[in-house]
Amino acid sequence: MGNQEIERKFLVCGYDYKTQAVSHSHIQQGYILSSQGRTVRVRVRDDKAYLTIKGPAQEGHFGRYEFEKEISLEDAKELMKLCEPGIIDKTRYLVPCGKHTFEVDEFYGDNAGLVMAEVELSDENETFEKPAFIGMEVTGDKRFYNGHMRKMPFIVWRGTIPKEYRHIELE
Repeated sequence: MGNQEIERKFLVCGYDYKTQAVSHSHIQQGYILSSQGRTVRVRVRDDKAYLTIKGPAQEGHFGRYEFEKEISLEDAKELMKLCEPGIIDKTRYLVPCGKHTFEVDEFYGDNAGLVMAEVELSDENETFEKPAFIGMEVTGDKRFYNGHMRKMPFIVWRGTIPKEYRHIELE
């Protein structure tokens, strides 16, 4: 079954997220389609694989339709061969804060130096507690969508964000 995904994205300051994380996992994902806000993604997360379809966000809103289905690792490897160029490679840290869990992604390759946090909400107006490492909000900024970063990686435009959000030692 599909559902509405409502998330907010933020840049991350410092490295406190690593000590506050309750778990982490390695993720590689490729895109079969990434156009006009629609994506068809193949993701391998540690030893599991998923096929995800996302619709475009409605103008002025955070939410968008998402369908996700677990698939076999063998199918994921075959589907990765169909993906557009540019694989996203990252470690995801899960950091609880208040009633929510922030997903903090530390990127590698051409996106090294970027660390971003997301929080999923049940409602666009839902309030949430922010951990101290949360910085500038980038919700809705296309540069920070994984599908866009595989085409236009962080290495190309990192100079456009404030220095405190560039994790140089990851580069």
